[in-house]
Amino acid sequence: MVDLSQYLPILMFLGVALVLSSAFVFLPMAVARLTGAHKPSVEKLSEYECGFPAFEDSRAQFDVRFYLVAILFIIFDLEAAFLFPWAVSVFDLGWTAWISMMIFIGELALGLVYAWKKGALDWE
Repeated sequence: MVDLSQYLPILMFLGVALVLSSAFVFLPMAVARLTGAHKPSVEKLSEYECGFPAFEDSRAQFDVRFYLVAILFIIFDLEAAFLFPWAVSVFDLGWTAWISMMIFIGELALGLVYAWKKGALDWE
C-alpha cells in the first residue's frame, strides 16, 4: 500500500502556486474594474503603432533573415553567459576547463564563419 501522505507537501506547493498565479492574473483585472480604470473607448481599443494607424496587415510575413539574426544573437549571447563565469574561475578549474572552453569557442567561431559564408549576416 502506498503512503499518500508523502505527496502532501507537493500538493500543498501546487495549491499555493495555483492560488498565487491565479491571484496575479485575476486580481489586477478585478481591481481595474472596481476602481474605474476599465473604461473601453474607441481610442483605447484602436491599434497603436507610433501614433498613427498601421500601413498594412499586422500578419504580414517577415523575411527569414530576421529570424536568422535573432537565432545568431541568442547563440552568441549564450556564449557570453558561459564565458563570464568560466573566466572568473578559470585558474581554479585547471587545464581541462581551459581546453574544453577553447573547443567550445572554436565551435562557435566555425559556426560564425559558416553563417558568414552562407550570407546570413548580409543585410540588403
